Amino acid sequence: MKVLRTAASLRNWLAATTGKIVLVPTMGALHRGHGALITRARKLAGKDGRVIVTIFVNPTQFGPKEDLSRYPRPFAADAEMCRTLGADAIFHPTPEVIYPTGSSTTVEEHTVARGLCGASRPGHFRGVCTVVLKLFNLCRPDLAVFGLKDYQQCQVIARMVRDLHIPVRLIFAPTVREPSGLALSSRNIYLSAEERTEATALRRGLLAARTAFGKGERSAHKLRAIVAKTIAAAPLARIDYIAAVDATSLEPVVKMKPGDTIALAVFFGTTRLIDNVQMPKGGMTR
Repeated sequence: MKVLRTAASLRNWLAATTGKIVLVPTMGALHRGHGALITRARKLAGKDGRVIVTIFVNPTQFGPKEDLSRYPRPFAADAEMCRTLGADAIFHPTPEVIYPTGSSTTVEEHTVARGLCGASRPGHFRGVCTVVLKLFNLCRPDLAVFGLKDYQQCQVIARMVRDLHIPVRLIFAPTVREPSGLALSSRNIYLSAEERTEATALRRGLLAARTAFGKGERSAHKLRAIVAKTIAAAPLARIDYIAAVDATSLEPVVKMKPGDTIALAVFFGTTRLIDNVQMPKGGMTR
């Protein structure tokens, strides 16, 4: 497995590579969720393709009061996971490689990125779109794999790829969870033991809403209230938002239909967690 740190070394590696390229963009601090993405990428690449994992803590998607400086960066452990799971290369650039001196070009999606985390974290998705497009241009992947825990991010990137005619096929993989139901996240390490226990309320609330939908409830207001009531039982939780939205446009809905999504963001202390659930398509939920 190669570790590539410059654009030139990446270009040279790509020039010597045959077969399809499958990209897994990450900010490092890899966990089993990332591992599932790399494993999926390895299968998609097949024996003749190549998997490249990017590890880059992107400064432009962090707000001024967010956790850029303390975001975990365990590169040695990350590299070992990538090697074990069959990645062929890691692209691990410095900020100066991605944002050369004098960089003044950004990319921004204005519709799907408008609400949810886009409203709570102004400029976040501008940073996401800009870095993802740069990584697509540098790595030239045939496919790119993202996790659905970051549901809005997936939809924003899908819209960018569509609107800018980017020749990459996007693969969105299911959220990987702890046995408790808590979605795996690099930020979970910030949680105290008590906060981690209480954070399981997010998944319980989402599942309760999905169950109610399966039994016939369609009111977005009532389904959001089910989630909020469950989370309210966790004293350490502070809700940022709970939203019921169309699965693709992410526009708010009044009546939910199969496939529509409830997405949320909740603080435990200074740690902000996100999660989501889609409404089932037909029949009762179990």
